[in-house]
Amino acid sequence: MWSVNKDTDFSRLELRLGACRANYRYFRSLLERETKLLVLVKANAYGHGAAEFAAMMQEEGADYLAVALPVEGMELRRNGISLPILVLTAGTDFFPEIVESRLEPGIPNLFTLEAFCTFLEQRGISGYPIHIKLDTGMHRLGFSNAELDALLPFLQTHPQVRVASVYSHLAAAEDSAEDAFTLGQLKSFKSGADRITAALGYKPMYHVLNSAGIERWNDWQFDMVRLGIGIYGISALPGVRLSPVASFKVKILQIKQLGPEDGTIGYGRRGKIAPEGTVIATIPAGYADGVDRHLGCGAASFSLNGKRVPTIGNICMDMCMLDITGIDAAPGDTVTIFGEDPTVEELAGILGTIPYEILTSIPRRIERIVLR
Repeated sequence: MWSVNKDTDFSRLELRLGACRANYRYFRSLLERETKLLVLVKANAYGHGAAEFAAMMQEEGADYLAVALPVEGMELRRNGISLPILVLTAGTDFFPEIVESRLEPGIPNLFTLEAFCTFLEQRGISGYPIHIKLDTGMHRLGFSNAELDALLPFLQTHPQVRVASVYSHLAAAEDSAEDAFTLGQLKSFKSGADRITAALGYKPMYHVLNSAGIERWNDWQFDMVRLGIGIYGISALPGVRLSPVASFKVKILQIKQLGPEDGTIGYGRRGKIAPEGTVIATIPAGYADGVDRHLGCGAASFSLNGKRVPTIGNICMDMCMLDITGIDAAPGDTVTIFGEDPTVEELAGILGTIPYEILTSIPRRIERIVLR
């Protein structure tokens, strides 16, 4: 669901258009004017809402979008997104839908390329845009240098496709301890991409920088860069504070004053009532909403009326409880699970994970609200 500037009694993920624009312009400022900017909106735009976020990026002036799966690109087309869309892991099962939706597949190996060319030939299609993925050290997907020997003559003899871009992915662009490795990846990428260009007789776009790469390696921006986690408010540089686009907010369902005779709170009786009594607030967000169970039992605290309030007891599937003893609050008051305070980075630190996992765990049942 998507609402604009609407107050709601339900759990919601508020998306601040102003923060999105500020982050976009920060990264845009690090690039040459002619460098194109691709924005990643895979995994439901890192949990922010793919259709909503893609519309904001189209409005802001992005040149390309990228998704992981064909079904994600198809959803964007159904929602009126007209920008070129790169499908990073296109596979071989959705060729008709890819072409019908004007999606551009990433091609990581000869098997996929052969299958796609056969499909295009059967339908009399030529010059369809594709994107060639090179493996420069991530060792996940892509053509190795040795595999270019088979790729190049195939491209030369199959007019069904036209290479729109050549790309690769950096494994550790954010880590200064791995700079020698990253530099090796960049050089390997340019060498492989140049071989493809020489064989084709025309120059496709090159792109290799991710968000961290834009901040730390922008001498290698080539023709286009791929902006992912950075647009959502996470920087690779310790001195840079970007604006979090998303704030996860809920409203208190009920408040209970519990005395020591009430004993415990929640599943497994993990929440202990203080000898002097405990006041709890129950909110409609649990582990099915992306509030990880490991944030329970006081491991995390959320914001309520300008104060931090810790979780108490185990996180439930659809709810959790907060210890609001001594806090002036009432049912209907707003609790911020993450946003400006606490930040998603703080919760990620508690869980020993990365902000990506926190953001992408927010399910579609949480309403997305764009605040303009």
